[in-house]
Amino acid sequence: MGTLRFYYEQSDATRIFVGRALAEVVNERTERLFTDSLSWLGKFDAEQRENFRQFAEEVMVRAQQAEAEADQATPGATSSPAGSQAEDLQATIDTLRAEIAQVRVALQQYRTAARVRA
Repeated sequence: MGTLRFYYEQSDATRIFVGRALAEVVNERTERLFTDSLSWLGKFDAEQRENFRQFAEEVMVRAQQAEAEADQATPGATSSPAGSQAEDLQATIDTLRAEIAQVRVALQQYRTAARVRA
């Protein structure tokens, strides 16, 4: 209560200076709080980016280890570039489709022959 009594007992000019000083102090503390918050946010962001980078690196290392173990488990297998693997896969799919078409034709011929006999 003493502070309020002091404030009310002052002249208008003194109140203006007190108000101005109050505004400056509030402004400085707000600025400091805002700056500290941005600094903390920047540090947090940097830490999260580093954690994600380490996580991604660990995933890649484990994937490479698993690939190496798989290559060792199948000694006759050779690794080929991704492009040729895709081409090999497409060739395999095309071959399977052709075989399926041949089986369908043979099945149709069998059914036709069975109807003629019946």
